[in-house]
Amino acid sequence: MRLSRDWRRVLRRAWSVRLMALAILLTAAEVGVPYLGDLLPARLMSALAGLSAGGAFVARLIAQKEFEDENET
Repeated sequence: MRLSRDWRRVLRRAWSVRLMALAILLTAAEVGVPYLGDLLPARLMSALAGLSAGGAFVARLIAQKEFEDENET
């Protein structure tokens, strides 16, 4: 396994990275859900974290415009 040459650019611009960061935040927020009682539906954070992780998977497979110029060479 090798680190990409433009890993800083990928970290800043790739939707897969953004969605995985969101999944991490939502998973961490699950810890506080029991303290909120009836304010949030049960398992909402789990569902949102799962959806964002799934979105990250799809985003990783789809070509993104910011990186198309690099793939053509």
